[in-house]
Amino acid sequence: MSTSPKPFRIGLLLFPEITQLDMTGPYEVFTKFPGAEVHLVWKSMEPVTANGGMRILPTATFETCPQLDLVCVPGGGGMNPLLNDAETLAFLKRQAAAARYVTSVCTGSLVLGAAGLLKGKRAATHWMSREMLADFGAIPVAERVVVDGNVYTGGGVTAGIDFALKVAADAFGPDLAKSIQLAIEYNPQPPFNAGSPEGAGEEIVSRTRAAAAGRQAERAAAVKQAAARLA
Repeated sequence: MSTSPKPFRIGLLLFPEITQLDMTGPYEVFTKFPGAEVHLVWKSMEPVTANGGMRILPTATFETCPQLDLVCVPGGGGMNPLLNDAETLAFLKRQAAAARYVTSVCTGSLVLGAAGLLKGKRAATHWMSREMLADFGAIPVAERVVVDGNVYTGGGVTAGIDFALKVAADAFGPDLAKSIQLAIEYNPQPPFNAGSPEGAGEEIVSRTRAAAAGRQAERAAAVKQAAARLA
C-alpha cells in the first residue's frame, strides 16, 4: 500500500509592496515538491497589495503558521519597514530556529540579516543593495544563488527560480529538480544581455540607480538602524 509523502512545510513571507515575482517564482517550484504544503504568511488574513497592484491572499498569520521546514523572505520596496519591524523579525527568528532551510530572494536577505540570521554567512541579494549585507555581519557575494549551511539566498527577483531549484535538488535529488525545471520550461533566453550591471553597461546602470535613489536611501537608513539595534 502506497503512503503519502511526509509534509514538507514551506512558508513565504507576504508584505505590502512585495515584488510578487520574488515570491511567485519560487512558489511555482515549491508547489511541486513531494508533500508540499505551502503557506503565504503575513500579520493578518487581509489581501496584500504587491508592487504593481496585484492583490495576494495570505493563507496563514504569524500566529497560525505551523513550524516550517523552509522559511523564505522575498524582497521588494516594501521590505524597508520590515528591517525594524519587531513582529516580523520575531516570527522569522522563531521559525529559523527549527527550520531545515532559511532562505530569501532578492532584498529579502536584508530582512534575514536584520533578524540576526546572517552573521558570518555568505549571502546574495539584489545587486543594488549587495553592499548593505555587510552591515549585518554577512559576507556579500555576487552570485545568483549562495548556499552557506542551511541558509540559501538568491540574487535579484528572477534568481528565485534558480534558488528554488537548488533547494529541490538538495532536498529531493537532482532528478526531481530537473523534472520541475522541464515542467515549467525554465529555459531562459533573454533578448538582451542586460540582466547584470556588467552586461547592461554604465549608462543603463546609472539611470537605473537614479530611478531608485529615493528607495535606496530609505533602505540604507533602515539598514543602519537595524544594524545598530543588533549591535
